[in-house]
Amino acid sequence: MHIVFGGAFNGKRQYVKDRLEGQVAQWNEGRLPEPSATEINIVIAGLELWVKQQLEQGFTEEYLMEQVKKTVGREQTQQTWILTDLNRGIVPTERIEREMRDVLGRIYQFLFAEAHSITRIWYGIPEKLK
Repeated sequence: MHIVFGGAFNGKRQYVKDRLEGQVAQWNEGRLPEPSATEINIVIAGLELWVKQQLEQGFTEEYLMEQVKKTVGREQTQQTWILTDLNRGIVPTERIEREMRDVLGRIYQFLFAEAHSITRIWYGIPEKLK
């Protein structure tokens, strides 16, 4: 599993598109891939949107973490997770935004620990961290 992360509009998606050029990939924007997906290359982006929607529907952090772990555990795929660095320590005023930030922080910790490689994108410039 490879993680590409950075701030909003820093070129993360373009970096991944360039890396996967000429390869078939299933893009999942704001959702996790279906368990039946057969593509070898799977890209998961917009995780923050998925988390917010799930929290608004009343799902718990434990449930969300379980779904992420199931996705990571799919051995037959090459996964690229595009993650957005949110808030930089600024605490949002709205309850759902605070909860989303906290849940995403814990999910990101899990994903970063599981990743084989991590690339930070800073305004289009990649920096390999792991």
